[in-house]
Amino acid sequence: MLFLELLLLALGFFLLVKGADWFVEGASGIADKFGIPQLVIGLTIVAMGTSAPETAVSITAALKGNADIAVGNVVGSNILNILIILGVSSVITSIAVAKTTIRYEIPIMLIITFLLLTFGAMGGTICLWEGIVLLLCFALYLLYMFVMVKKGEMQAEELENVDKPVWKMLLAGVVGLALIILGSDFTVDAATEIAKMIGLSEKFIGLTVVALGTSLPELFTSVIAARKGKADIAIGNIVGSNIFNILFVIGTSALIIPVVFEMSFVVDCLVAVAAGVILWLCVFRKKKLTRVDGIIMLACYAAYFGYLLLK
Repeated sequence: MLFLELLLLALGFFLLVKGADWFVEGASGIADKFGIPQLVIGLTIVAMGTSAPETAVSITAALKGNADIAVGNVVGSNILNILIILGVSSVITSIAVAKTTIRYEIPIMLIITFLLLTFGAMGGTICLWEGIVLLLCFALYLLYMFVMVKKGEMQAEELENVDKPVWKMLLAGVVGLALIILGSDFTVDAATEIAKMIGLSEKFIGLTVVALGTSLPELFTSVIAARKGKADIAIGNIVGSNIFNILFVIGTSALIIPVVFEMSFVVDCLVAVAAGVILWLCVFRKKKLTRVDGIIMLACYAAYFGYLLLK
C-alpha cells in the first residue's frame, strides 16, 4: 500500500534525523568527559554527525543489494547539498566563504568526486581496495583539518550540553545509534517498495527522495545558521559533508561489500562535479554567495530534476 510505505519513509527520515542528533550529543559529551580534546571531537564526531543518515542508509542499502540507492543517495545528496541547500540558504541571506574553503576544500571536493567517478567507471564497482583508498584519503583529510584548526585557519565546532551525567549521554548515544540503524532500515525498504509501486527506478528514488531525506540535518543546520546571521558556517558544513559522504560513506560500504556502480551514474557524478564548479565560480572572486547565485543554483537543480524525470 503506497500510503503506508510513504508513512514508513517519513518515519525513517524522522528516526535518522533524531537519531543523528542524539548520537552526536551523547558521543561528543562522553568523549569530552574522558578528556578527549574538543578540537578532536569537533573534527570527528560532531563534524560527521550531519552525515550519519547518509552513512546508515548507504551501508544498509549495500548490504541489502540495493546498489542504486547506496550510490544514488551519496551522489544525490552531494548535488542536493550544493544546489538546493546552499541555494535556499543564499536566497535567505548572503553567505560569506572562508579563504580555506575556496582555496582547498572546494577543490578537494571536486577531486574526490572525480576519484569516485574514476573508480566506478573502471570496473563497474567500488571494490575493497578502492574503499581502502577512499578511507586513507579520509584520514588525510582529517589530518588536514586538524592542521588548519591548529593554525587558526579554521574554527572547530563548539560543543553544547557536555555537563550532563555520563549515563544520560551514554543513553543518548546508544538510543541515537539504534534510531539511525532502525531509520535507515525503514528508509531503504520503503524507498525500494515505493519505486516498485509507482514504476520509478531505485536510482531515481535514491538520487531524489532518499537524498533529500538524508540531507535534512544539513538543510536544517544551514538554513537556521543563515536565519541567525551565522551563514558563514553553512558552506563549510556542506562542503565537509560532501567530502565525508564520498570518502567515508562509500569507502566504508566498499569494505563491507563491493558497491555496484552502474554506468548511468557517470552523468550524475558529472552533475555533482558541475555543481561544485558552479559553487567555486560563484565564490571565487566575491568571497560570498548572493541571492542571485542562490537562484541560479535552484534553477540548475530544477533542470537536473527535469532530466531525471525525462530519462
